[in-house]
Amino acid sequence: MKKAKTTQKLRKIAAVRKPEIKETCCGAASVWSWSIYFYWFIILFFIAATFYLLGRSHEFLHPRQHRAYAVQEEVLKQRNDYVDSAKQKLAEGNFEDAIRDLDVAIDAGASSDLYTLRGEVYMQMGNYQNALIDFSSAIESDGMNAVAFYDRSLLNTRLEDYDAAFNDINNALAAQSMKPSDILNMRDLYAKRGQLNLWLKNWQGAIADYTNSLARAEGSISADVYAERAEAYTAEGEYEKAISDYTSAVRVISEQIQGAPTQEEREVKSNDAMSYFEKSAALNLKLGNIDAARSDLESAFAIAVALSDEETASRIQNLINGLD
Repeated sequence: MKKAKTTQKLRKIAAVRKPEIKETCCGAASVWSWSIYFYWFIILFFIAATFYLLGRSHEFLHPRQHRAYAVQEEVLKQRNDYVDSAKQKLAEGNFEDAIRDLDVAIDAGASSDLYTLRGEVYMQMGNYQNALIDFSSAIESDGMNAVAFYDRSLLNTRLEDYDAAFNDINNALAAQSMKPSDILNMRDLYAKRGQLNLWLKNWQGAIADYTNSLARAEGSISADVYAERAEAYTAEGEYEKAISDYTSAVRVISEQIQGAPTQEEREVKSNDAMSYFEKSAALNLKLGNIDAARSDLESAFAIAVALSDEETASRIQNLINGLD
């Protein structure tokens, strides 16, 4: 009986204390839950921030480089706009404004090609001093700029500094072989050096260069190359080879004259052909080929008549009559 009462008493105490324990536990759980939520919020925030920072890390680590890159892109875009504008104005013959655009483009970022382009404009304007400065700047910037060497060679030829022109054309040939430019081809470069050799009376050098020019596959054949090689052959006393080249020059002209875009160009080519026939006739006379000389003169006479060049036609007719 006593034991049953004791057990009953303990149950009552437990019943009284149980709510207190439950309340304490629930309170602890509530505090713990809010702490977890807070810490997870902090963790997720830092994860998101980390990804954001990683995505822009380079910009944060190198802000100056990023700003410089953006500025450089904008400058390059503006420079290209000025270059395009300059080319358009150059095509229109507006040299002064083309120079102004190129000045701005070069100030924004100089390059060998830009110096070369501005030098070409200066050369067309007849401002040879500034052209020479720009071509030299282009070469200093890029020692393999074949176009700059070629242009400076043309300029030095106009200035009658043939030694400097010859040196530049040699460098243009070397640069073109190592770093080809789409603007140039080896055929034209050899022809230009052949011309310089001709003016310097280096007959063998001229013949070799003209022969190399004609052997090239790129570009189109010019009647001038045949005619100028004929002059070198004539100076060397190789008259038959010279006659053959004059004949080839006339043949090239006859092929090209039909496609000449203007009447003026057709007349220029016809005058060249007439001159080559006369030169061939003179060489045939030296060789004693009277019939061949007469045939050449008759061809020259026909061209003179077609061109309504009465003075030349009369002179050639007298030459023909003198062969009888």
